[in-house]
Amino acid sequence: MVGNHTGVSACPDRPLDPLAYILIGVLAFAILVFMLLGVVCFKKYRSLVQTIGELRGKLLLGTAPRLEAPIMHVRPVPAVVEEDEEDEPPPQAPLQQSSTVRSSSRRLWKGLQQAPRFTKSDLNLVQLIKAGKEGVFYQARMTRGTCKGHSMFTCKISKEGVRSKHIDTEVSIMRKLVHHKNILQLLDWNTTEEPYILIMEYVSYGTLRTFLQSNRVHLSADPELQSLLTIASYHIALAMQHLSSKMIVHCDLALRNVMVNKFPWEVKVAEFGLARDLARMSSRRSSRWRNPQQRVPLRWYPPEYFKNNYYSFKGDVWAFGIVLWEMQTFGMLPYPNLETSETVVYHICIGHKNTNPEGCRPEILHIMRDCWLEPYSLRPSFTDIVCMLENIIEDDADYVDVESSQILAKDEAECHEAKCLRAASVILEDTNPI
Repeated sequence: MVGNHTGVSACPDRPLDPLAYILIGVLAFAILVFMLLGVVCFKKYRSLVQTIGELRGKLLLGTAPRLEAPIMHVRPVPAVVEEDEEDEPPPQAPLQQSSTVRSSSRRLWKGLQQAPRFTKSDLNLVQLIKAGKEGVFYQARMTRGTCKGHSMFTCKISKEGVRSKHIDTEVSIMRKLVHHKNILQLLDWNTTEEPYILIMEYVSYGTLRTFLQSNRVHLSADPELQSLLTIASYHIALAMQHLSSKMIVHCDLALRNVMVNKFPWEVKVAEFGLARDLARMSSRRSSRWRNPQQRVPLRWYPPEYFKNNYYSFKGDVWAFGIVLWEMQTFGMLPYPNLETSETVVYHICIGHKNTNPEGCRPEILHIMRDCWLEPYSLRPSFTDIVCMLENIIEDDADYVDVESSQILAKDEAECHEAKCLRAASVILEDTNPI
């Protein structure tokens, strides 16, 4: 019996290994965490479902926030919205709302922002001016009444696929450039439904390129041709100087984008579809595009764009030199011997320049070559170009045939206008004409 008792007492239960206690603790803690997460997720899911249901009910019942009625008749200034800002939900909506509700709210809000005063059906298209890659320009009138008192005007009708945000940017830039006689002025617009339409002031003769090509025979026989082309160049330079003062780069300056109302004294820079407002960008001195493969007018672009994807005010100066060359050749295509885009880009990057136009006066040829200097920092500013052209115009007025009183009177008027325009080249703060 003693032996049996001893045997039993000698085999007590062995204590558990400490590692087993650790495993059991970890398992219990994990189970507790999963339970807590499950409760939290379930509560958030119920809250999300309830919020989405409330938002859908508000939209269906028409209780979404609205602007007050008096604002419906006032056209707001279009805002350039960054991509990340555009995707933000409305202030009163939770971040967890669905993309369907968010996009519906954004469309509803945009619809309330602008009540269009006209559509394409209200326009009587009189004559085609030009067709671009994003829009078509017409001389037009309203079928009934006028547009801001203008019986005839120029309208741009966007092509299919152009985004309303892109047109809003163009409108914003044109509104910033108001009150300059050498910039085509914006009168009204409709960006709430396609096709999007911009209405601008009337011009008599369409584009400067078409005007020079159509009147080449007559102009070639005019002994004052070089003086006339210099005056037209001066007015284009004044417009570009104004753009620079407003921190705007045009990015599409070409003869086809200059309109003529009265040659050479009323020429107007137009087409701001590619323009950029550097005051709204992180860099105030340059513009580096998000999409380096976007379609651009290669024959008017500077080498730094193709080498470094860089475009600045000096890029517009380069394009102005191309415009001077186009005027001297009556609208000939730059680099006429180069056919493919790849060849054009290659020759621009290696320093190839357009040949000197036949009959071009030395002063204009000098300005043209200065516009194509490299590096771009050596190129003159538009203020410098305005001063150089003004000096040429004043010299032309000094050497005039005094036997012709008509020519004398015309040149005196040109000289006076040049001085007045230089004094007014820096425009005061914008006022809203719309």
